[in-house]
Amino acid sequence: MYDLCCTPGREPAGTLPTAPPRSATPRHKHMVQLSGGPFLMGTDDEEGYRADGEGPVRQIELTPFRIETTTVTNTQFAAFVKATGHVTEAERFGFSFIFESFLSEKNTRASQVVHATPWWRAVPGAFWKRPEGPGSSITSRQNHPVVHVSWNDAQAYCAWSGTRLPTEAEWEYAARGGLEQRRYPWGDELTPGGRHMCNVWQGDFPNLNTGEDGHLGTAPVKSYRPNGYGLYNVAGNVWEWCADWFSADFHRTGPRRDPVGPPEGTTRVMRGGSHMCHASYCNRYRVAARSSNTPDSSAGNIGFRVARGL
Repeated sequence: MYDLCCTPGREPAGTLPTAPPRSATPRHKHMVQLSGGPFLMGTDDEEGYRADGEGPVRQIELTPFRIETTTVTNTQFAAFVKATGHVTEAERFGFSFIFESFLSEKNTRASQVVHATPWWRAVPGAFWKRPEGPGSSITSRQNHPVVHVSWNDAQAYCAWSGTRLPTEAEWEYAARGGLEQRRYPWGDELTPGGRHMCNVWQGDFPNLNTGEDGHLGTAPVKSYRPNGYGLYNVAGNVWEWCADWFSADFHRTGPRRDPVGPPEGTTRVMRGGSHMCHASYCNRYRVAARSSNTPDSSAGNIGFRVARGL
């Protein structure tokens, strides 16, 4: 099941929307081409979550592929919506999930508390263009990651743009940036030399985020230094959808070459953590960490990046 502390979700339900026409002009012409080959996936780190299926460490072999250096931005998603008329699942459901401190007083009153995690609110009228609900805007966030997109919405974008979601194995290989078995894309220390390398929570979750890394909510997609492969913000900022169904144990006996996860499931894999992750409750901004959510779920800290075969 999905982890409420990371992202609340809808109950498993719904069907995959019909894919819109593929874009005549590819929107992602400058992806990084990665050579693939063998790498060590997963972790046995004591800081990991065994119940999530982070381990055991296993050698995986990947075919070469391309992946975008950033998550899809509001500008890019707006072009997709303009070209196709796509209506996101948050719009069709009439609400999406937002962290309570980002809400206006009016939207707080109109929202419903997620009782298992009261810092999350189900907010009527929240969707990608109104990220904090009615009255909010993305005008000043064109180069921020699009949020409030479900896995199904991401799939529709991919069908239009001539791309696809990365598999979980591809995502981890790319996120590691060529470093073997390091905790983060840059090494083993979260803030080497006191330098913030990603957008996560500082302070006392969920009561106070000091914003010492420069951001309280999402950060622009090219914030901080890229990893060794040129990918930005693969730790923190927003959770990123992957292609695979989620399982905590399928990988123990599953394929070791170009794995794509189990053939069926109820939730889809998410990777990378978000700006709401904090070591005291959700240390899932580590490169091997995993989470999942139902394919029709959306929240203010879920986005995606795209990939493509050669």
